Amino acid sequence: MTRITGHRGARNLWPENGLTGFRNVLALDVDAVEFDVHLTDAGELIVIHDATLDRTTEGSGPVRFLTPEARTRTNLTGSGDVVPSLAEVLEVLAPSGKDLHVEIKIDESGRPYPHIAAKVAAEVARFGAAARSHLTSFDTGVLEDCRREAPEIARLVSVNRDWAERQGGLSAFIDRVDNLVDIVAIQHELLGAEWDLVTSKLSLSRLCVWTLNEEELIRSWLERGIGHLTSDRPDLALRLRSEISEIA
Repeated sequence: MTRITGHRGARNLWPENGLTGFRNVLALDVDAVEFDVHLTDAGELIVIHDATLDRTTEGSGPVRFLTPEARTRTNLTGSGDVVPSLAEVLEVLAPSGKDLHVEIKIDESGRPYPHIAAKVAAEVARFGAAARSHLTSFDTGVLEDCRREAPEIARLVSVNRDWAERQGGLSAFIDRVDNLVDIVAIQHELLGAEWDLVTSKLSLSRLCVWTLNEEELIRSWLERGIGHLTSDRPDLALRLRSEISEIA
């Protein structure tokens, strides 16, 4: 059965990467929750997608400049939530028993944060979630750091068409990451176009399709038996999965 992942705490339902969303998405009984981690210059791991504050918060500027004090005063856009720390997110999610997809981000200049893989892995382990987490990234260098620093934590790599082309094509990319990661997450249009190629190299259980939010698309990928499906509308994906299971 396809496993459903709530993307950025189900950002089409609640503020993106906010504690309200993380609390509420657990009530939907998703299989996994995905979120993003940056490292500030003050040494704090914080949960936000972009390398700048501008799109998802009422602040502006690079995320890495955010101090712990300023973070607690930086609201998510249109919300009473503030930008959460990784520890605050794990306090909510770790006791749930759900799988966690922890995406390690890069800074506003496109460079990995120093030692972020080790810091994230240590925090995940501190909350007792290592055995049911995946450390994820587009950047294979970051994932190699994850393997070196925390080989016991599973890994997931994400790829879209642009990134695949920059890596020498999807076939070469898959061959390169095959022994590095447990799951390969492929943007849905690319995966659809390259389905035969991808499934000749990877089992369905190792494939994740992202990010699907419309009923027709979600249903079509569920009917293919894909291993993992990431959605901003996990409520819809869960309902469709249940309907398909009942018919089967």
